[in-house]
Amino acid sequence: MPPKREPIKRFWEKVDIDANGCWLWKGSISPEGYGRLSINNYPVYAHRWSYEHFVGPIPEGLVLDHLCRVRNCVNPYHLEIVTTRENCLRGESIAAQMAHKTHCANGHPWNGNNTHYRPDGSRYCRACGRERERRRKERMRNDADRGAQ
Repeated sequence: MPPKREPIKRFWEKVDIDANGCWLWKGSISPEGYGRLSINNYPVYAHRWSYEHFVGPIPEGLVLDHLCRVRNCVNPYHLEIVTTRENCLRGESIAAQMAHKTHCANGHPWNGNNTHYRPDGSRYCRACGRERERRRKERMRNDADRGAQ
């Protein structure tokens, strides 16, 4: 059986550098688009291994954000340590899109006086809530008036 090659040699065999400075992983790719590397028969994300090898450890509870927005980039200088929340808000998910909105669907501002945060972290517009409640009470009055006739 041939001797195992060092991880750094195997790493560089699977990297192409593009014009933007991205180190594009051409090895195994996860369904989410991130490079994967096997170290001591244990699968690891190639971008995490690269960061830890060239820069240093990733603190517990934090994640790496691809500043270049290229998931298979393993250039450690295109990666930044952030919280999971920060990483999500920087992305293009529905949650990130909603968090960036400054006004509700009816044009009321999302500000301290007009915004209520639910325990799950979602928010609703107090002005819209007051209007909904006003319409509900009006319907109830109208229904009661019709029933009394």
